Amino acid sequence: MALLLRTRICLHLTGSTTGKCRARRLITLSSVEGPSQPPLERRTLPVYFRDEIFGKHAERRALISRQERPRTHGGPPSSNAGVHSHLSWDFQEFYRHINATARGLISLGVKKGDRVGVIMGNNSAYALLQWACASVGAILVTLNPAYRLPELVKALNVVGLSHLFIVPRVRTSQYLRGLSAAFPDLRHSAPGNIQVADLPSLRNLVVVDDMPDHREYLEEIGDTKCAIDFREMLVWREDGTEQRRVKELVDSHHSDEVINLQFTSGTTGKPKAVSLTHLNLLNNGLSNGRCMRLTADDILCALFRCQRLVETLTYPQVMSRRCFTALMSPIFTHLLWDFKFMSSIRLVLGNLAAWSHGACIVYPSPVFHPEAIVDAVVQERCTALHGVPTHFLGVLSEVQKRQQAGEKLDLSCLRTGIAAGSPVPIDLMHQLINKLNMVDITNAYGMTETSPVSFQTTPADPVIKRVETVGKVQHHVKAKVVNQEGETVPVGTPGEICVTGYLLQKGHVQQYWEDEEQTKKVMRADPKDPSTIWMHTGDEGIMDEDGYLKVVGRVKDLIIRGGENLFPVQIENVLVAHPFICEAAAVSVPDAVYGEVVGVWIVLEPDATMTREEVRKLVSDGMNPQNTPEWVWFIGEPGVAKEFPKTGSGKVMKHVLREWSKELALNNVGKVAK
Repeated sequence: MALLLRTRICLHLTGSTTGKCRARRLITLSSVEGPSQPPLERRTLPVYFRDEIFGKHAERRALISRQERPRTHGGPPSSNAGVHSHLSWDFQEFYRHINATARGLISLGVKKGDRVGVIMGNNSAYALLQWACASVGAILVTLNPAYRLPELVKALNVVGLSHLFIVPRVRTSQYLRGLSAAFPDLRHSAPGNIQVADLPSLRNLVVVDDMPDHREYLEEIGDTKCAIDFREMLVWREDGTEQRRVKELVDSHHSDEVINLQFTSGTTGKPKAVSLTHLNLLNNGLSNGRCMRLTADDILCALFRCQRLVETLTYPQVMSRRCFTALMSPIFTHLLWDFKFMSSIRLVLGNLAAWSHGACIVYPSPVFHPEAIVDAVVQERCTALHGVPTHFLGVLSEVQKRQQAGEKLDLSCLRTGIAAGSPVPIDLMHQLINKLNMVDITNAYGMTETSPVSFQTTPADPVIKRVETVGKVQHHVKAKVVNQEGETVPVGTPGEICVTGYLLQKGHVQQYWEDEEQTKKVMRADPKDPSTIWMHTGDEGIMDEDGYLKVVGRVKDLIIRGGENLFPVQIENVLVAHPFICEAAAVSVPDAVYGEVVGVWIVLEPDATMTREEVRKLVSDGMNPQNTPEWVWFIGEPGVAKEFPKTGSGKVMKHVLREWSKELALNNVGKVAK
């Protein structure tokens, strides 16, 4: 009968000096509901910014972008917060630029509901577009900077994107020249009237100058006639028709309107765009910030996705052998956080979590550079640092290198942050606390479809809970763990994690943009209450009697490389398109630096031959670099199985392949030479 009860009450002594007893609420079924106070924020993003952020914190620091020049976007003179070396805005200056950007969007012809794509690293233009699009009712589409051209074209057309904002390049990716070379009509189309058959909805291409040499930028943008310089788009005049239109739009929006599309994918490999609203994003940002105890005095160092880590980083530099072994153990090869392409971390856990509390954001560099991060933390006195374990390993390695060289680093300013994307071994957590002073660091669980965070730890949780679990369910969120029949399981029993609440799409558009079929597969009505829709995450978890959630596996076969999700079916599609490859399977392989990397198993056609390096190049030529396999095994080669492990129906048993991969990798069999 006990298992039929959802909760029970247990009295125990607290640690207080009063010696009083306090009721401890324990659960017996894996079903929880977060607190309902404070109430949900029903205002839209631009109204909240105007009333609560600009209205209360106008003279506080808002944004520091250390690799951008002061007055990088032109406009009237400003104090730049008294800083001469790089961009530094208080909220008043930030708001002035947001409004100039919003007016610029209006002048560009952007209408409410238009999809506006962004491909760039951490910079002030990205931050401006996040708020300006919300102001005019346009839908910001966050695109992966690592997209290859075919992936980018497919994504743009899925959502019918009309306006694309890019930087000329990020690392080795040449966006402007690449697009112009692939679509010569861009070079001849008039600004605002792009005519490209393969991109039928695209009308505007706007380029942000983030290049060190302005002359080189002018030369590059000059080759593409349709390209519009971001600075020329901004409208600084505050008494024109654009300003009146912006004000009308801001006052007309509703919190359940879609303002952001983020891409994810599934077992079919087809890209799906998740529809997120004002309500979703603002409340998730507020909730994340509360869990970290952010205030207007905090300064958050925001990191961008990790494309490649310093090649010299190895486990002895920053981890003990025990920590390295933990990273290689089976429990840490499972999915703990399902963030797609890091967009959610940047948009919500970074920008919105900080700004919604009046805190300052620091962009140390457009892409991940440990040196720039350490400099930013020390010189700007950052109090918070976000990242995935791969990021933190890089930062710890940089700190250790400088200290060994005799440099004295004052990191006492750091206090909190979020570790997401991959599990954090306890040795690494202790180093973050002891060496970086991140005593209040939290971790989080979620997915793009849930805005993204549904569970999060808090500084009050013991360190072991912040390592072994993803905390408790957030405010205004319900969660349960169910078996294959959809029944809630007892505590301590594994099952699929399901969540519901404000964090799911509530607008008139389906959760996946114009993709009802895929939506129905994961969002299902409660049999007992059809008005309640549950998101079935595909992740396996165990809930304890205190409501802490431990994620122990995954239903899907995603590969989590440095916190970024890679989709095996997409890698496999590239491989089997080659005439020499009969069959292919991509799986995760434990890695001390990235958590997981790609390993592929290949069945060659009779009499065909390929090298591991040729397989690696085949993937790197057709996909973004993160998908490139570090390990390749040919079925039947010496030391490797003679056939795929398959079920009776012929399906490859990937869980068996993962075990084989781990064993072979530990013996250094199948490593691709670089």
